[in-house]
Amino acid sequence: MADPREVELELGYFNLARTGPTNTFTTPGVVLNYGVARNLELVGEFRLDVSPDVDITDPALSLKGVVKEGVLQESVALEGSLLLPSTVTGERSVGLETVAIVSGKLAPVTLHVNGGGGVDRAGHGFGVWGVIGEVPLPARVRLVGEINGEIVERERPNNSALLGVIWQPTSRNLFLDAGVRHGISSAAPDWQITVGLTFGFSLPTALRQ
Repeated sequence: MADPREVELELGYFNLARTGPTNTFTTPGVVLNYGVARNLELVGEFRLDVSPDVDITDPALSLKGVVKEGVLQESVALEGSLLLPSTVTGERSVGLETVAIVSGKLAPVTLHVNGGGGVDRAGHGFGVWGVIGEVPLPARVRLVGEINGEIVERERPNNSALLGVIWQPTSRNLFLDAGVRHGISSAAPDWQITVGLTFGFSLPTALRQ
């Protein structure tokens, strides 16, 4: 989570999803986090899909806050999102999503468990869930494993698993990540490969006021 009046920019500068004979490229995927106050951040995001048509997908504006902090990285956070219209056919309306995230540490693994749901851009009810585990490795590297899913009204579940790494080269505000995701249900892409960059910075003093 971004510190107060700090900005974090996440760039997914390469994402390849393969479903049967079809490849979908997403470049870029952009997530902008702004620390509104302690334990409260504003998040804006979107993706650009090329497959072969170009579409702006998954635009959203979210507010995320930690509602309970504990020791050993234990915390409970809530995230409310306004799902903005995209250029994809059938997704031209506004949706809503609410997710709860519970984090804790079971040495040496840090776990994040999330669940929630809402109404999508097509007016359908949906539910989401996920479990993420992180293990620190030498040389400022973290091994990350994730399993998550989405259930949309009158559609098949979209469940998948990911294995990836996050590398923090030198600065505490710079991270490089890469991962491979495999679909574990028929509605999910067979394979996905992702590469991204996250960096943080403080706003100039004049913009803070």
